[in-house]
Amino acid sequence: MMTLEQIAANPSTVVVDVRSTLEYNSGHITGALNIPVDQLPARLQDINGLGKNPVIFYCRSGNRSGSAVAYLQQQGYNNVYNGGSLEAMLYYVKGATYA
Repeated sequence: MMTLEQIAANPSTVVVDVRSTLEYNSGHITGALNIPVDQLPARLQDINGLGKNPVIFYCRSGNRSGSAVAYLQQQGYNNVYNGGSLEAMLYYVKGATYA
């Protein structure tokens, strides 16, 4: 099984911030999509490669990203991962910058 660091290092991995737009605008992983967790069902098409490419979700503490992963797994998607908090993602995504 691959580690989150290995998944994050894959160039095809998509990173999604599921915090609110206000939280996202206060700082986020550079290049991360912002899809607030409550908008996820309506915005699945915004996640390029969903179901094919790995997708890592993160939030403030890992709760909302865990909910996003659980929802997508219930919808039949694989290759979706809970990256936990923003701080954890800064650790896992080597070379990640905070914008």
